Amino acid sequence: QVQLEESGGGLVQPAGSLKLRCAASRFALDHYSIGWFRQAPGKEREGISCISSSDGTTIYADSVKGRVTISRDNRKNTVFLQMNDLKPEDTAVYYCGTVVKCPTTATMFPPFLSWGQGTQVTVSS
Repeated sequence: QVQLEESGGGLVQPAGSLKLRCAASRFALDHYSIGWFRQAPGKEREGISCISSSDGTTIYADSVKGRVTISRDNRKNTVFLQMNDLKPEDTAVYYCGTVVKCPTTATMFPPFLSWGQGTQVTVSS
């Protein structure tokens, strides 16, 4: 059974930074393409980033491009999401999950096969 756990969220002021972590247990993360999506109250789920298992190719949604970097450390079995220059509209619960394949564009995310419990990110002064 795939188990993922997100961490690293919190309260941060606008223009601040956070580094989210997605840790896996019972399976090797490098065998999977991993995506991050977020869910804000009253809004649709938004896929924001993905890193491919095959060659490490990354994609980003326009809403976060230039401010967010996804990476993986296979030795630690962890995927990271470095978020900089955070804005109030980034406030949401952030989830990592496995996907069959990263999309060619973030507007066409495939269904997530599994995901963790999420971590809350709140951007407010």
